Amino acid sequence: MSEAVSKTSTTKSKVTQNRAFIYNLVLIAISAALITVCSWISIPLGPVPFTLQTMAILAVMLTCGGKRGTIAIIVYLAMGACGLPVFAGFKGGIASLIGPTGGFLLGFVIAALVYWLLERLIFKKLMKTTVRTLIFGAVNSIVFEVVLYIVGIIWFMTVYAAQTGPVGLATAMSWCVWPFLIPDAVKLAAAVIIGERAVKLVRN
Repeated sequence: MSEAVSKTSTTKSKVTQNRAFIYNLVLIAISAALITVCSWISIPLGPVPFTLQTMAILAVMLTCGGKRGTIAIIVYLAMGACGLPVFAGFKGGIASLIGPTGGFLLGFVIAALVYWLLERLIFKKLMKTTVRTLIFGAVNSIVFEVVLYIVGIIWFMTVYAAQTGPVGLATAMSWCVWPFLIPDAVKLAAAVIIGERAVKLVRN
């Protein structure tokens, strides 16, 4: 009798794990698709185009959590690396990742890992109410943006110098950072609001 109960319990556990696995796969796939669609909404602003890509990524991170959000970003970048036109301007391929602005794409992964780490160690324990979720979600999103800017600008200056010639930090910032601060702040606020509401619809 005990063996039968044990087998039944094991079977139910495996079914639950399989359902959770499939659920996570679907969630990650939808998130990668959302990032793709928002990347296509693009306005040229110098070397780095203005898109809704960052808003989508932050909304995904806030909604799905650091782990699933990071995997969704990796899936998105992998699709682009394979040549699918998922990047801004319907571009794809390795050239988009290793070019001067590629650091802002690869930086998504590094920023997401930092986000995930902070969420796991600090913020998840503090997000117990709606207000706290909004506050700490915003703080972690700001950290994400700062890391992304740092990685992106370092990569841009390095690759640009190798391909064209040295470029000063002030010039690089004027091309890649200053024009985006206000739009990114607006996108961040929108992502936090969307994420706070959408997270209620997503199972942990």
